[in-house]
Amino acid sequence: MISFSAVLYLMVRALPRIQEEAAMKEGFLDRWAHSEVPEKVDAAVNGYLLKFLRKVKVVVLKLDNTLSKHLQTIQHHEKQKNTAIDLTGMTETSTPSKEEVSAQV
Repeated sequence: MISFSAVLYLMVRALPRIQEEAAMKEGFLDRWAHSEVPEKVDAAVNGYLLKFLRKVKVVVLKLDNTLSKHLQTIQHHEKQKNTAIDLTGMTETSTPSKEEVSAQV
């Protein structure tokens, strides 16, 4: 009987530890959130994002430069053209008569 009570006493003492461990046991997400992994992932994503945005910036600047050069060449060609409208050709032609129009149809 004394041995049974000793075993029972040891079990009762160990019981609160078992319950505390079960209660302290956290889920996978809780352990993952409190670990260093999210910080490392965040640092890696920030690094890749920074590199990507720098490359995008370079591409946008190159595109802007190309479009500016193209617009300058268009503007240069427009200045070389004679921009005055010649209206003399429009006044020389007369409107066709009704007979000419009916003959064309």
